[in-house]
Amino acid sequence: MQLFYNPTITETTETFSFDKEESKHIIKVLRKKDTDILFVTNGLGFLFKTEITLASDSKCTVQILSFEKMELPKYKLHLAVAPTKMNDRYEWFLEKATEIGIHEITPIICDRSERKVINAERFDKIILSAMKQCNQLHLPILNPAVTFKEFVKHKNEGLQLIAHCEETDKKTLKSVLKPNESYTILIGPEGDFSEKEIALALENNYTPVSLGNTRLRTETAAIVACHSVVFINEN
Repeated sequence: MQLFYNPTITETTETFSFDKEESKHIIKVLRKKDTDILFVTNGLGFLFKTEITLASDSKCTVQILSFEKMELPKYKLHLAVAPTKMNDRYEWFLEKATEIGIHEITPIICDRSERKVINAERFDKIILSAMKQCNQLHLPILNPAVTFKEFVKHKNEGLQLIAHCEETDKKTLKSVLKPNESYTILIGPEGDFSEKEIALALENNYTPVSLGNTRLRTETAAIVACHSVVFINEN
């Protein structure tokens, strides 16, 4: 199934048109024509079966024939991950986390962060492309970048975890994960969290965890955490 995206459609929508860029792709590249069937999501769990009624490369219009809704899983995963020095590594993380299954992502700027500015528009496009590629119906939320201090002082839903490399008393991630729970997991920059940041997280009820015996890159650690949560929640 090839999946298309339109954030404006709802259960009550009867017809709609794709924007010029998407219309051109559908008609010129994919060579779709009148009466062809397209499957569309709004990123909120809905799958719409539609039929092309106007095959125009400037304004492709479809009629909704039917729809179904996939409920969100009972667990929720929010990863707060420091931007990596090389943008392509963070983009890889966004793509793979979307494919695996994640609900929310927040870039956090830490004491040792070498990159403090992100390209949110590009990140959004990568997440959207990954969602369509793997036929997911829920578009992960990408929050604006915030400082570590701002983030940890905000109470997040469910269990709050911080993965760091300091030789302190930590639990294994595997030992704290349970199905159908909400998790917020902090992943630091290449130089790890500072001691001050770790202390601040503990003061704000974060539990320190280990992701294994080896030292992982930021993006690898984020994917390990993401997969671990999804794996423990598989039926």
